[in-house]
Amino acid sequence: MGSLRSSFHLCLFLAFVSFVLLFRPSRSQRVADAPAPAPSAFDCNGVLLTYDFQRGQRLRPFVRDPNDQAWAFNATATILNSGTTNLKAWELLIGFRHREILVSASSAILTDGSSFPYSTPNDSATSFSGSPNPDLKYPIEVAGDPSQIRAQISIGGTFFGSPPPAAPLPSSLSLADPAFSCPSPAAPSNTSLATCCLPNPDFTPNTTTNSSDVDVSDSYLPRRSGDLTISYDVIQAFDSSYLALVTIDNHSPLGRLDNWHLSWEWMRDEFIYSMKGAYPLLVDATDCIYGRQGEYFKDLDFSKVLNCEAKPTILDLPPTRFNDTDLGRIPSCCRNGTILPASMDPSQSSSAFQVQVFKMPPDLNRTDLFPPQNWRISGSKLNPDYSCRQPIRVSPTLFPDPSGLESDTSAIASWQVVCNITTPKGASPKCCVSFSAYYNDSVVPCKTCACGCPASRGGRTCNATAPALLLPPEALLVPFDNRTDKARAWAEIKHLNVPSPMPCGDNCGVSINWHINTDYSRGWSARVTLFNWEDVPFANWFLAVEMDKAYDGYDDTYSFNGTKMGNNTIFMQGLEGLNYLVGETNGANPATDPRVPGKQQSVISFTKRATPGINVVAGDGFPSKVVFNGEECSLPDTIPTSQGFRNGGAVGVFTLVLLLVASTLLLLHQ
Repeated sequence: MGSLRSSFHLCLFLAFVSFVLLFRPSRSQRVADAPAPAPSAFDCNGVLLTYDFQRGQRLRPFVRDPNDQAWAFNATATILNSGTTNLKAWELLIGFRHREILVSASSAILTDGSSFPYSTPNDSATSFSGSPNPDLKYPIEVAGDPSQIRAQISIGGTFFGSPPPAAPLPSSLSLADPAFSCPSPAAPSNTSLATCCLPNPDFTPNTTTNSSDVDVSDSYLPRRSGDLTISYDVIQAFDSSYLALVTIDNHSPLGRLDNWHLSWEWMRDEFIYSMKGAYPLLVDATDCIYGRQGEYFKDLDFSKVLNCEAKPTILDLPPTRFNDTDLGRIPSCCRNGTILPASMDPSQSSSAFQVQVFKMPPDLNRTDLFPPQNWRISGSKLNPDYSCRQPIRVSPTLFPDPSGLESDTSAIASWQVVCNITTPKGASPKCCVSFSAYYNDSVVPCKTCACGCPASRGGRTCNATAPALLLPPEALLVPFDNRTDKARAWAEIKHLNVPSPMPCGDNCGVSINWHINTDYSRGWSARVTLFNWEDVPFANWFLAVEMDKAYDGYDDTYSFNGTKMGNNTIFMQGLEGLNYLVGETNGANPATDPRVPGKQQSVISFTKRATPGINVVAGDGFPSKVVFNGEECSLPDTIPTSQGFRNGGAVGVFTLVLLLVASTLLLLHQ
């Protein structure tokens, strides 16, 4: 009986072993299911990126919620070029995800020119660029010299949450250059990430072509495209100084700058000795006299030095200075800082100036040339915002001989800065649009707080969230502060609800009214009116409207110069002599009359031959996008409906007549 029981147990054991062996995954399956090992310098034949978290220290104030506790940290990001080509103007993207605030980064700067401390975004990666050495050689060229093929960034900052032993590792690690493909990083340890970026065989470079530039070779990066490009060309070089030509070119069909302000940051204690074609906002040599510059250039007369700031701000000169032998005589200079789109006037789409720069040790060689970093450019209130990347070394620019000879003069060295139009997070538009139509006697005004509302202090006197009240047409002719009685009376006539407190104004310096004027079987027309509520005028203004359904039927603009520019966009500007939109002025009797806005208007006609099926009343006659002087304007959320005349149609016709009469009187007054 005992032997029988032993045999039974043996059989059960053998069956269990057979079951385990049968369903155990094969070696290939186990290898396939295991996570990919992190790359190392020994198995990456491309560009190895690593991120190593080194330490975290709890910071005061101490809080109960661990997610809100602040920690100081240090980390090292490394870029190792193990490929077969040079890595030029590298940009490292790190996807921080713990609300990191960066306070320092050695051997690198932030690509967008931001300064420290820097709050990292949660929805995009933070980009670093090499400085002062933006390029990495490849191992074969330099016999594997680590100092030439590797860059290390020591990062210091603050993060929130993730208490030890957890390490706040980023979510991504990659190169910004689309010529490389970087897989998701792997974790060789719980405090580090690594990935190996390889050349992307499907990449096609997006570059600009310029007949005045020499052919691109392996020594230089190709010139890149952007809304705005800045060329920094060294045209004379000496041991302790050099002369550079700075050229700003506008490539955006709808971008412009008025009264531009340009700034950069000197990284090696340089200073501006003299300029032609532009001038610093602050003329001051104090920082040089009391700094390293004064100690080194003991015999230099610093009373003639223009600027010694580490971050100077440069302004354009007025046209009256163009023929000034000391300050002017530079082509494309002295235009009051106005740069128009080439679609408007190619001759006014660039600006240029010269700057004489003095260098400091150890750069006392005529070939030791380093451009300034962290470029920024801005215009007036009604101009778009620009974000500029760091300068990249490009082929030396060729300048045609000024005497007309068939020869070119090459710059000694050239760099390019690319700037693109951007919308800062939380920014408000700077202009707005109202809608009206002949078939509705109410105007849909600009949205409440369309251009932002001031912060409430001691209780707001208006409602920042309530929708704007419908208005009678004549209310568009007076400032918002003078519309209250008209809006209340109109709401009573139309039996509309009036919130308490009343909605806030749009707070826009410029407003545009788009009015559907007529609608016939063969065509239709609209009237566009510009209102300038600012004290300053707008010279050489332009307006662009995007008409998704009506673009092909555009016929003519009668009081403006209108052209079709593609992408469903109609471009308008003032006729010669009428391209000056004046500012707001006092009424005939300032004590009792409201202020009068600057105003221009034109009728635009469309045919229906090229747009069969267009429904103007249903909304096809209203623009989907409006741009004034490069700034996209806020649009209403609703359009006038065709039921407007059901209540008080006679009132609607009467008020429209009043608007036409008031408009005529206003134009005669101006």
